[in-house]
Amino acid sequence: QMEFSMNQVHRLAHSGAVDADGHLLEPPELWDQYLEHRYRDRALRICTDENGLEYLEIGGVPSVMSRRGFPGTLGGMGKGVDDIKPRPERTYRAGAPFGSMDAAERLKLLDAQNLEAAFLYPTLGLLWEAELDDVELSQAYTRAYNRWIVEFCRQGPDRLFPIAHLSLGNPAAAAAELERAVGEGARGAFVAPFTITRKPHGHPDHDPVFAAAQDLGVPLAIHPTFEPTWAAPRRFEEIRKARLLAAVTASDGVRHAFTTLFDFGVFDRFPRLKVVILESGAGWIGYWLDRLDAVYDATALGDRVPLRERPSTYFRRQCWISCDPDERTVPAMAELLGADRFFWASDFPHPDHTGRYLEELEELANRLPDCVRPRLLGANVREAYGI
Repeated sequence: QMEFSMNQVHRLAHSGAVDADGHLLEPPELWDQYLEHRYRDRALRICTDENGLEYLEIGGVPSVMSRRGFPGTLGGMGKGVDDIKPRPERTYRAGAPFGSMDAAERLKLLDAQNLEAAFLYPTLGLLWEAELDDVELSQAYTRAYNRWIVEFCRQGPDRLFPIAHLSLGNPAAAAAELERAVGEGARGAFVAPFTITRKPHGHPDHDPVFAAAQDLGVPLAIHPTFEPTWAAPRRFEEIRKARLLAAVTASDGVRHAFTTLFDFGVFDRFPRLKVVILESGAGWIGYWLDRLDAVYDATALGDRVPLRERPSTYFRRQCWISCDPDERTVPAMAELLGADRFFWASDFPHPDHTGRYLEELEELANRLPDCVRPRLLGANVREAYGI
């Protein structure tokens, strides 16, 4: 792992901050060790190609999306293009920054940053579901990860909070896994912005998962992941070259998945369900809810939606959204929609977010009213998760 120096870390001037969406780089051998024996020949693992570059093997098949040294870039937050350019010596482990793979290191990092705690999400776990259409094996992959992350976070109780990964391909199995994982110590769960079955997230087939989350009193988050080729729009050719477009549309799937919860009346069926929207920015939510309310209130389309209340009512009652620390619209959004609905997240150590998140968080916090600042920094996310 990379060298770490305390003087390289910005120390947040405000106390009480909690990272709502930090990540870990899981050990590559996790699935070999934690999968049930009958699945281990198809474990998720990192392999090396003929050029010495790492790639993922998913379900016994080489990955199409995560190859040619891509695993070695996953811990590249704050690095330049040349620093994370794939090469044999830049392996997944070699590219892992301090605190991304070891619990004791993560606690030291939190101390240096003046952060109280972090909710932890996977990295490799965000990649495989897009390329695995085996529903049974997908459930096994999530069970393996969830067993590991709960063990990992036991090394930092009350500071490292594990979030379980669920796959909606088999809702009954996912609900059972949520119950098991929460019983072991998971504080909530997340799902990808697509489903293997292609059924919208709000579809009644997913009710077992919503019911379990409601009964257990834990939030269900929607978090961006790699998505299958069929899930992405095909408006333009050579879309890979439109990097800025990709950056701002990467979370479209999350917005779509979240909106289907209204289309299918999920919040009426499950009035105590808690939903968290992650790594999708927060500035859009004002327009989104205004538009949904307008259609619901005053159009023929809205008359056909099975909702008892306006969409914004459910958001204020049952939803939370994370913001990037560099979002300038957050103070206005918090004032419009309720200061208790927003919290911040780092995305550490992923390369698609800025490494200056603490400096930017400090600037954001300084722009918030005194009564709002502690809520956005940490109180809201603790409240959402009942911690």
